[in-house]
Amino acid sequence: MKKMLKTAAVALVFGGAYVGGMQPVAMAQDSPTVIPELSEIARQGEVAYNVNCVSCHGINLAGTDKGPTFLHRVYVAGHHADMAFILAARRGVRAHHWRFGNMPPQPEISDEDLGAVITYIREIQAANGF
Repeated sequence: MKKMLKTAAVALVFGGAYVGGMQPVAMAQDSPTVIPELSEIARQGEVAYNVNCVSCHGINLAGTDKGPTFLHRVYVAGHHADMAFILAARRGVRAHHWRFGNMPPQPEISDEDLGAVITYIREIQAANGF
């Protein structure tokens, strides 16, 4: 039991959901994504997200076959604080329990744009009940 809990904790820290030993996949919502009126910073983040993140994490955070959706409870601030997104972009993420492979570091995104992307993610998550 301790090993399973430890493995689950590692999976949460490094970007994958751990469900009873199964490999998680993109966890898109069943309903269309609600897009709220975004703050100015989130609008800047949307632009930066669409340049740097959309090819893997999908339009409006929906996920793709290359990367998970951010519209899932595992990616809310209570599970993945903003620092987890910063570390993922700066250091990359080694695949542990998902089928997407390793996420390489994203050195081309500036600190300012990265902060705006996180604001964009959080505003979309909030509008969708996460």
